Amino acid sequence: MNKVSTAVQLRFDVRGSPSLPEEVRARLERLAGSRLTNDGVLVLTAQRFRSQDRNRTDALDSLLALIRKAAVTPVKRRATKPTWGSQLRRLEVKTQRAGIKRLRTRRPEHD
Repeated sequence: MNKVSTAVQLRFDVRGSPSLPEEVRARLERLAGSRLTNDGVLVLTAQRFRSQDRNRTDALDSLLALIRKAAVTPVKRRATKPTWGSQLRRLEVKTQRAGIKRLRTRRPEHD
C-alpha cells in the first residue's frame, strides 16, 4: 500500500510579527500553550484531511481562529452578592432537607 504524507505544519513567528499589537501578542502566546516554541514560533499541525491542500487551509483557519480569539479583550468578572431572596430560598431548602433527615433517625425509647 502506498502511503502519502499529507500532513501540514504551519509555523508563525508570534514574537517577530510586526502586525500584531503587544496585547494581542501576549494573549496569543498564552492561548498557544505548548504549541509555542522557546523562540516564540507558533507551530500548528493539520492532518485531519486526506488532501494536503485541505490540510493547508485547515491549518490557516485554525491560525486565524487563534488570532481572532486573542484579539478580543476578555471581560473582567464583576463580583456580585447573592440576592436576599435567593439566600432565604436556599436556607428554606436546607431546613426542609434537615427535617427529612431528622425523621430518618431513630430515637432511643425511654422506659
